[in-house]
Amino acid sequence: MENLLLKKKKKKFLKTDIYEILAYFIIYSVLGFFIETVFALVRYGVLESRQSFLYGPFCSIYGVGAVIMIVFLKYFKRNNTTLFIGGFIIGSITEYLISLIGELILHVKWWDYSNMPFNLNGRICFAYSIFWGVLAIFLIKFIHPVVRNLLAYILKKISVKLFKTLILIVSIFIIIDCIISGYAIQLFTIRMISDYNLDVNNKEIIYDINNSIKNKPIYNFLVNTLFNNTKMIKTYPNLKVKQKDGSIVYFKDLLPNIKPYYFKFSNQDFYK
Repeated sequence: MENLLLKKKKKKFLKTDIYEILAYFIIYSVLGFFIETVFALVRYGVLESRQSFLYGPFCSIYGVGAVIMIVFLKYFKRNNTTLFIGGFIIGSITEYLISLIGELILHVKWWDYSNMPFNLNGRICFAYSIFWGVLAIFLIKFIHPVVRNLLAYILKKISVKLFKTLILIVSIFIIIDCIISGYAIQLFTIRMISDYNLDVNNKEIIYDINNSIKNKPIYNFLVNTLFNNTKMIKTYPNLKVKQKDGSIVYFKDLLPNIKPYYFKFSNQDFYK
């Protein structure tokens, strides 16, 4: 994979520049946000949030997945078959790890494929692994060349220093956004489990945490303003937890007065 930044400087390269990797992450995260938004619009007839963080149009799994594929699929570029196999494997591992991290750190399930055939712990399934394989072919053969050409065009118009500065600013914003979002999701999850007596693992610990923080002024300020129920449901309409009996509880179902979307174009009942 050629380094666009070093190419502009007329030097040979060995590895991709970190700023180029960050640029790819940002671009594909934004692209993923629009893809997911259109998918929800076409599939469910709703305009809903498909973003990973509270602020900013970023769907990070696309950014992470694209970067990992771009870096590692160079070993599978022999033909479409090897690209498909590489995407199948790399995409599945990435999706599984992101789901696992979400459960271990934030105690939430981003998605659940338990009802899909040939699934592994509900985190990945054969059908979506096939999708990752097909996506790998389109990414490497068609999408990424366009993105690289776009970056090359940008680098002809601005200096490398300015490019790096812009990438760094956006990256710092995403990191801060990620930290704030993770904290907000944890507070919201603790609040929902406690308020609705959900029978989840470590329930007693979660109750103790909720009791220790719920009377603090900063907590009340956050849950009534920045991280209130409406903001959380509209930003993360598919947040859910798994109870001890294996049942999945969607937080939006516990708050029926809050619409989990910005606008609904269809009156059909198949939405979620």
